Amino acid sequence: MSLARSYDLIRSPVITEKSTQGSIYNQVTFRVDRRATKPQIKQAVEELFKVEVTAVNTLNQQGKIKRFRGRTGRRNAVKKAIVTLAEGHAIDVATGV
Repeated sequence: MSLARSYDLIRSPVITEKSTQGSIYNQVTFRVDRRATKPQIKQAVEELFKVEVTAVNTLNQQGKIKRFRGRTGRRNAVKKAIVTLAEGHAIDVATGV
């Protein structure tokens, strides 16, 4: 997989209270392309961050219907990947790539 394709697959890290709790279990959460598969996500993370990945769990979060100033709108649907890293490996999501 090319480096440009890896950057296309991994959109951004998810930095929430729940996702940062995953660091206890050596996990990092990313927003990824909705068409990305688990093997593609694993390969992209290993290429970009030079770490060893042991597992990838994914979830599709459907967009919510929200109201803003009386108008209805819809949030975008996103796919998230929870990546478990091997012992001794870490990713600092605050610094970027």
